[in-house]
Amino acid sequence: MLNTARWTIFSMLALALLALAFTVGYVVAREDETTVVAPTDGGEPPVSPSEVDFSTLDEILGILQRDHVDADEIDVQHMYESAIEGLLEPVKDTGTFYVDSITYQTAIGPDGTFEGIGATVSEQNGEIVIVAPIEGSPAEAAGLKRGDVVIAVDGESTEGWTVDQAVLRIRGPQGTEVTLTIRHPDGMEEDVIIERAEIQVDSVTTVPPEGELKDASGNTVTELGYIHVREFDRPTEGELEEALDEIIDSGAKGVVLDLRNNPGGLLDVVVNVADMFLDEGTILYEVQKDGQEVAYSAREGGVATTIPVVVLMNKYSASGSEVLSAALRDNGRATIVGEKSFGKGTVNVARELSDGGALFVTIARWLTPSRVQIDSVGIEPDILVTPSDEDIDLRRDTQLYRAVEVLEGMVNSASASSSQ
Repeated sequence: MLNTARWTIFSMLALALLALAFTVGYVVAREDETTVVAPTDGGEPPVSPSEVDFSTLDEILGILQRDHVDADEIDVQHMYESAIEGLLEPVKDTGTFYVDSITYQTAIGPDGTFEGIGATVSEQNGEIVIVAPIEGSPAEAAGLKRGDVVIAVDGESTEGWTVDQAVLRIRGPQGTEVTLTIRHPDGMEEDVIIERAEIQVDSVTTVPPEGELKDASGNTVTELGYIHVREFDRPTEGELEEALDEIIDSGAKGVVLDLRNNPGGLLDVVVNVADMFLDEGTILYEVQKDGQEVAYSAREGGVATTIPVVVLMNKYSASGSEVLSAALRDNGRATIVGEKSFGKGTVNVARELSDGGALFVTIARWLTPSRVQIDSVGIEPDILVTPSDEDIDLRRDTQLYRAVEVLEGMVNSASASSSQ
């Protein structure tokens, strides 16, 4: 049942980008988990909902509908949702929130499909910017390009919008249309009408952003492999295992595992992916509300337990990507290059509501194998590389260049050790 499914939030709606939809992912426990009971924190008993009088809300709504000078303009549904937001406002945990029925029904699923226009977006200098359209998507067919600014959605200005606000307005069921007012890099503006569709995106790719793996001097690197994991959905395990097999069979001496902009996904997939690189050790701890801990451990054997690995991470790497990064580093299997990650490390339960929406409730937090909390903290890289504005403008992937340099050093070191 969906209302008992365990979900992990894909960090932030800026990373829901691929679907231009509200992005959440299921959390599924593994059967071989080890449970350790920890002391519980006894506190005051919670106040029963029956002890709180919510009738005043109904009174206020009734008065407004009856007496307000613009009563015919009062949006009851909007007031209803605003009341819910107000109810949740004192809950400081960002993983506990309400999702309306339309958003909930069009959320990205664990099969990697979504309904939207198919474009990556971000907030840059207060504007909603197209990072890149997905290949074969309606966004690409409509002519959207990297650097295009979305200045309005269906005629409503995006000025002051957060990425999540833009996402919630642009996403929608396949077959419906959305009109984006676009300002191109040359300053020209135009209205672009896009019909939304269901889109399937590969969760694993082996082609670097520049088309081939290069070092800082622009030289092509052939002895190393590259894998980018977009998110951890159901197809990820099979796609990643196939990619690793191909890279190892090709004679590659190391692999760059790019988790930049990866918002997370299915916990059991994250654990199984970590298992591909680990022969033993703890992958993560899950600390529940009563203090009980669940430890996820690696199993013996894996397709890539010896090949040197460098993990690439940025400030939009979140949730499952943070779990994987920490698991590989804490177990001595990888060096992390890039920026400090987002810091989203909670387990959430989706409780379906009578209005068709859902309430997501945080029920647990994650700790790294070294027992560091991920949520609101993030993962620090071993080697910090922050792209400059000039790097971004010139599309110099300095983080990837540094990862290649570090990986080449690891490979040379391993080769020297084996020859002695």
